[in-house]
Amino acid sequence: MTIQLDHTIVPSHSQVASAQRLAELLDVPWAASGLGPFSPVYVNDGLTLDFLDTNEDYPVYHFCFRVSEPEFDAILARIKAAGIRYRSTPHGPVDMQVGAQYGNVYWNEPDGHNWEMLTVSYARPPSDSHH
Repeated sequence: MTIQLDHTIVPSHSQVASAQRLAELLDVPWAASGLGPFSPVYVNDGLTLDFLDTNEDYPVYHFCFRVSEPEFDAILARIKAAGIRYRSTPHGPVDMQVGAQYGNVYWNEPDGHNWEMLTVSYARPPSDSHH
């Protein structure tokens, strides 16, 4: 069996609003409540992001979504329409640009997490070797 990430918990200061915002940007299903105390975002058939309210400080998590070029354009249009400030680099100035090298964008809204989308992964070598 191929190992797949099934779900992960995303700490939030406003889980329903944060789950709804991400789901609307990605145009994927979500629910205000799900199994347990979570607000799930159903990213695809195999991955759920479970937003969970906390009053504690939490680290900024990084989540990167690989999407098709048409999906990228549609998501970026929704980011712009929502007035979300984005940038072309993981950290640094909010330049409202798409990254020149990898064609990606980053945003940190609404809980401060570092969201990214791209069309080609730079996290893996071009070959499909595993070792």
